[in-house]
Amino acid sequence: MQKLVVTQLSPNFREAVTLLQGSPVPLPGDGDLLVRNRFVGVNASDINFSAGRYNTSVKIPFDAGFEGIGEVVALGLTASAKYTIGQAVAYTTPGSFAEYTVVPAKIAIPVPSVKPEYLTLLISGTTAYISLKELGELSEGKKVLVTAAAGGTGQFAVQLAKKAKCHVIGTCSSAEKSVFLKSVGCDLPINYMTENVGAVLKREYPEGVDVVYESVGGEMFDLAVNALAIKGRLIIIGFISGYQTPTGLSPVKAGTLPGKLLKKSASVQGFFLNHYFSEYQKAMDHLLKMYESQELVCEVDLGDLSPEGKFTGLESVFRAVDYMYMGKNTGKIVVELPHSVNSKL
Repeated sequence: MQKLVVTQLSPNFREAVTLLQGSPVPLPGDGDLLVRNRFVGVNASDINFSAGRYNTSVKIPFDAGFEGIGEVVALGLTASAKYTIGQAVAYTTPGSFAEYTVVPAKIAIPVPSVKPEYLTLLISGTTAYISLKELGELSEGKKVLVTAAAGGTGQFAVQLAKKAKCHVIGTCSSAEKSVFLKSVGCDLPINYMTENVGAVLKREYPEGVDVVYESVGGEMFDLAVNALAIKGRLIIIGFISGYQTPTGLSPVKAGTLPGKLLKKSASVQGFFLNHYFSEYQKAMDHLLKMYESQELVCEVDLGDLSPEGKFTGLESVFRAVDYMYMGKNTGKIVVELPHSVNSKL
């Protein structure tokens, strides 16, 4: 089979990752499923993973990709108590950028069918749901600012804040994305390519915003801190503007931060999904129900508008990562893996 492997630690995905041909298809253990991947998700953090930032003791080579959806094609005896061949499952486990991935049955998520929309919920949807529920303290009338609002996870933060009867502001980088944001309930999209975000926030919300869902970092983080209301809360779910740098960080005005927070009794808190696995299953069940009952839009970007067209096959993961870092995607970037004709399974 083919798979993508990190062969050199680097935040430059093309430098770090190699497409291996003719890799042996792995065998599932007693409690495992072998999943033939049909769609895999691309995340901003894929380049943090390829740079070895999540586990400093990691040894190359190691498999890339975090999440996938496909059919069970083989399984261990214990796993067969709950799963059957041909069943559709989604999962979050390292090594999804491959034609086949071994997934422990206990972490697999049964889904009604192999649709890329389900994939959007695995990391992007649950990050928004759990962070806003645990840290956001959302209630009717609160003003919520979502940065990178038309991205993979931003789209869910917008919709969930709206469901909580909040007033939602979203930053984005194009007129098309503004239209998309309006369509999912965003009250005020701000296109930072044509508008001054700080000036708009000051003018429209002189008292500030109550909650910020922040994934950009750098200047956007500084603007968001300045826009906080009294007792405002800023949730850091990432800082994509820094991931491509050697340190992985985007500089912020940290020196003035304690004073600004004190003056407003405001707070800044980080959120990393791995620390909230106790809430994961409940969040996933809730989001799946919302999608099934058409209460949630799961926007998928398969690259149809990218220069070379749709993201198809593992070789297009490289293009998909570039597309994300150029800020071109609307919704979650997903790569389709067509069934290989020479597959023996």
